Amino acid sequence: MLNSTDAFSSFSVNDLRQAKTFYGQTLGVALSETPEGLALSVPGGGKVFIYPKPNHTPATFTVLNFQVNDLEKTVDGLIAAGIRFEQYSGELQTDEKGIFHGSRSNQGPDIAWFKDPAGNILSVVQVKQG
Repeated sequence: MLNSTDAFSSFSVNDLRQAKTFYGQTLGVALSETPEGLALSVPGGGKVFIYPKPNHTPATFTVLNFQVNDLEKTVDGLIAAGIRFEQYSGELQTDEKGIFHGSRSNQGPDIAWFKDPAGNILSVVQVKQG
């Protein structure tokens, strides 16, 4: 029924100008502006729409995951670009860089979480090797 058209994800931000700078310049994601917001073209052909919302509340879950071939190198590069990674303890214990090493204990992929300027949670995830 829904397989005959394209699909895209969307989420809100409180400041579209900040989002444009963050996603386009800091993260280097291809984007275009529309009258309604920002259209991101993420690697692999995915599309994400970011729209302004005056009463925006940050998502409490991960809204966008970027799969990468070298998580450590990507995290280092993002830190150099000014990104601060989230630090978690307990079940999702992260290291000093903010990386959860799930593959070491068979608890899922290696992943690191960070926030956009609007407080939405994003992640970089190690592509499964092999």
